[in-house]
Amino acid sequence: MTAAGEASSAELSTRLVGFVARELGVAPERVRAASLRRLAGGASRELFAVDLETPGGPLALVLRRDPPGRIGESDRGLEMRVLQAAAEAGVPVPRVHWGSSDPAVLGAPFFLMDRVEGETLPRRLLRDAGFAEARRVMTRQLGAALARVHAVDVARPELAGLAAPPAGASPARAVVEQTAALARGLALEPHPVLELVERWLLERVPASGPAVLVHGDYRIGNVIFGPEGVRAILDWELAHVGDPLEDLGWLCVRTWRFGNDRLPVGGIGTREELVAAYEEAGGRKVDREALRFWEACGNFRVAVVWLQQSRVFLDGKVPSVELASLGRRTAETEEELLRLLREEL
Repeated sequence: MTAAGEASSAELSTRLVGFVARELGVAPERVRAASLRRLAGGASRELFAVDLETPGGPLALVLRRDPPGRIGESDRGLEMRVLQAAAEAGVPVPRVHWGSSDPAVLGAPFFLMDRVEGETLPRRLLRDAGFAEARRVMTRQLGAALARVHAVDVARPELAGLAAPPAGASPARAVVEQTAALARGLALEPHPVLELVERWLLERVPASGPAVLVHGDYRIGNVIFGPEGVRAILDWELAHVGDPLEDLGWLCVRTWRFGNDRLPVGGIGTREELVAAYEEAGGRKVDREALRFWEACGNFRVAVVWLQQSRVFLDGKVPSVELASLGRRTAETEEELLRLLREEL
């Protein structure tokens, strides 16, 4: 680490200790940061592993912070409150301790949560012998956890800031229209498959029941797991009010299978297994055609994500070969979309 980096880390540690001491109501010298290190991952937010010594004992935490200079893109305070509501509903999530939306505290909005030990790399889940039992049970665990997510009362005052479709609007139609508008704004060449899929989806918008809390990015890559299966669901920054099948369909998107297309739920389970676990845990009855719609819609959204990532490179913002290569994945997702459409014929 450079001298500047060390100074920045030391300053962050000092400010963090002061914040925690104030939250605990003790003098700063009674709290000590034993270690603070940057974690890999966290594509849109900074993550730090923090070990604190406090009067009440040691705390192993994760600091989740907005990147300085990107304040306002989403609300860490709201994300923290969503995590707390999910925990109360029985969803396996890290316990949240404290947070602040004041950038003067740590340079950007943040919160602190328990550090849950475990693995997060999907390819290890799919391949390592030590996770054989996890592969066997996780589809049902994820279905049951999702039923509890969707049972959270979105009318709670502390969740009032959640994004939601306009009153009376179809959540499904809103997602398709927003995704299609984004695709048209990003594409530098024609994408007839995406235009076809847009029309296909708009012709098949399913009826919506009562709106629920939607995780927004419910997939294997946002799960901490161990040999026994799910330990915690992560990354709630895209949580919003919408159709519950959005989460179920997103979990079935081909991109999150990591090559194991034989098992559509994250490469580890079947749709039938997922739906059964979801319904048995109290989730509303799943209409299979509606689930098919949301799986296709999820793939549509992923195709646009690849366009978005490639434009960051093509517009000269980040000279990354990885971002440039993601553009070609649009074709992979278009192939999957055509397969989904052909299944109906």
